[in-house]
Amino acid sequence: MRKSAVRLTPAAARRQGDATRLAMLVLGREAAISFMNAPHDELGGRPIDLVIESEAGRALVEGALAEIQYPKAVPIKE
Repeated sequence: MRKSAVRLTPAAARRQGDATRLAMLVLGREAAISFMNAPHDELGGRPIDLVIESEAGRALVEGALAEIQYPKAVPIKE
């Protein structure tokens, strides 16, 4: 018998799907699954939980993915 899962609100499900798709685009499928499900001290938890919880969590996770995709440029020394 299958355990009953907690049903997400439409907004939480949308945030989860959007953030997961972004992670897959930035990291690739396997790395995205690992990233979304592993605890990250710098984010304060698992990204999947953060995006489900709130828009602020989604923004935090998307910011972390942006940093991975577009690391801050290192100034060129002349």
